[in-house]
Amino acid sequence: MYFLDQELYFPPVEKANSEGLLAVGGDLSPERLLLAYSSGIFPWFNEDSLILWWSPDPRMVLYPEEIRISKSMRKVIKSDNFSVTVNTSFESVVENCASIVREGQNGTWITHEMKSAYLKLHERGIAKSYEVWEEGSLVGGLYGVDLGHIFCGESMFSKVSNASKVAFIRLAQDLQQKGYKLIDCQLYTDHLASLGAREISRESFMEQLKA
Repeated sequence: MYFLDQELYFPPVEKANSEGLLAVGGDLSPERLLLAYSSGIFPWFNEDSLILWWSPDPRMVLYPEEIRISKSMRKVIKSDNFSVTVNTSFESVVENCASIVREGQNGTWITHEMKSAYLKLHERGIAKSYEVWEEGSLVGGLYGVDLGHIFCGESMFSKVSNASKVAFIRLAQDLQQKGYKLIDCQLYTDHLASLGAREISRESFMEQLKA
């Protein structure tokens, strides 16, 4: 495991341990975050922890053309109960992702420092959000880092059933139209798998990231 200082540098992702932990320390400056995502690395740590940088193997991804929309979700989308916007309420999406109660988790990894860092990326047009609305209220959404050919998903939230799925499906459909290679989902969850995401090797992920 590599200990970072102020130098803008990351070791090769192959140096990560078996759990995917690559490095500790450094900062969350826009420049370091952009270098991290461009290098197949992302931060994930608790409030009272040093900054931890990860590059797991395997990597959970979704190829936009493989988005899986169930019959029930097609009905939800056609019902027009939800409306979707892009990049209109980034800060609110991040706040909701940080505060939403998640089963099996105590607290959040989206610390104040993380919020501030991603807001700076958003101001540079790099971090983006999808918002889902119901009767004028924000009920779901997601945010991530847009590298121009790969979208690195960071977090999503849902206050009502299916809201986060609507956001993710819309993201996948938009990226497919734009010719993006994939959505980086980072780590396996049943929720993501149900939407068509799957694990690939880190080597394969890095090849597509660098292409």
